Amino acid sequence: MSDGGRIIAPGTPAPEFALRTEDGDTFTRDDLAGQTTVLVFYPSAFSPVCTDQLQVYEEALEELRAQGAVLYGVSTDGPYSQKAFRESLNVTIPQLSDFEPKGETARAFGAYFEPAGTTDRALVIIGPDGVVTWSHLAANPGELPGVNLIFDGLQAAA
Repeated sequence: MSDGGRIIAPGTPAPEFALRTEDGDTFTRDDLAGQTTVLVFYPSAFSPVCTDQLQVYEEALEELRAQGAVLYGVSTDGPYSQKAFRESLNVTIPQLSDFEPKGETARAFGAYFEPAGTTDRALVIIGPDGVVTWSHLAANPGELPGVNLIFDGLQAAA
């Protein structure tokens, strides 16, 4: 069970954060400017539900891009694990590591699952102006938020 229902609320400016790309580069809030971004928080690379989630989203990626959305996967896995995970799934969704300090960004977005020490399963849409337009926290980490939720969130933000 999730420990809160405290996901960041629409209308809230995205917090400052620093994540690592799979190549070790720093990715910050400034990298979101001018685009509609979907942060896909997931608990763990190579777990069954996370595998299904990224594959489902990859299948809809062209349609999501056509609506102006850019997706990023975010977990507390290290960058090398995320890269191996992405490559093993043959998906193109860039991965961002919230490994160290562990879960700091997930906590700032209200998407950290304290009992397991991982990111919770959550979706956050951030507008081109850096303000959260829509968010969803799964009832538990085992729940896969369907891609339809992202489309609904993009529609709500429009």
